[in-house]
Amino acid sequence: MTMPSVKRVLLKLSGEVLMGGQQFGIDPTIVSELAREVKAAKDSGLEICLVIGGGNIFRGMAGAAQGMDRAQADYMGMLATVMNALAMQNALEQLGVHTRVQSAVQMDQVCEPVIRRRAERHLEKGRIVIFAAGVGSPYFTTDSGAALRAAEMKCDALLKGTSVDGVYDDDPKKNSNATRFETVSYDRVLADNLKVMDASAVALCRDNDIPIVVFSIREKGNLARVLSGEGVQTIVQKEA
Repeated sequence: MTMPSVKRVLLKLSGEVLMGGQQFGIDPTIVSELAREVKAAKDSGLEICLVIGGGNIFRGMAGAAQGMDRAQADYMGMLATVMNALAMQNALEQLGVHTRVQSAVQMDQVCEPVIRRRAERHLEKGRIVIFAAGVGSPYFTTDSGAALRAAEMKCDALLKGTSVDGVYDDDPKKNSNATRFETVSYDRVLADNLKVMDASAVALCRDNDIPIVVFSIREKGNLARVLSGEGVQTIVQKEA
């Protein structure tokens, strides 16, 4: 299954990817490598929005599971995504890529607030826009934030870069016989709880007909290959 034709995409990266081989935090070398991947995609003519999770620093649901107030933990997770966004902005700008960070939690001294028309203008001028702090409210994941921004910015696809090369019928890390889908419907993902993204994010993409492309970002050069139709990925879309 090849990629649909796209001009504007939202790339969602898990925060864990930024750790590299560490147990916690941000590995500048890995961030630089990811920035080069993103730059190569932009140089191909794409308009790119970015959303990065915060799991390498703090995950709200994990904090709540250990007894923290869920809303408080989620706000801490949002701040972690801002830190990751600023790290990626720095790496991109060192490569000469003009970048803006927009945060759903207002913090004017370090980044812009999320303003859709301003973000549109940045994309028109060839800048990459990194959306941070999820949707700005607790009880929503950064997957939901990515789906919301993809819909808001009228993106042609949502690309989810993870540590696995697509969507499987079981956890491939636990089951060596798990089968990867070339393409799968939104409804199958939701009905079978296939763990692509959280249910609200998948439903939002389904309702706005935004394909979700799941691929491995850990493999060097894979983003460019996926965008050119040569990479290994799973496309979540409406049934034919």
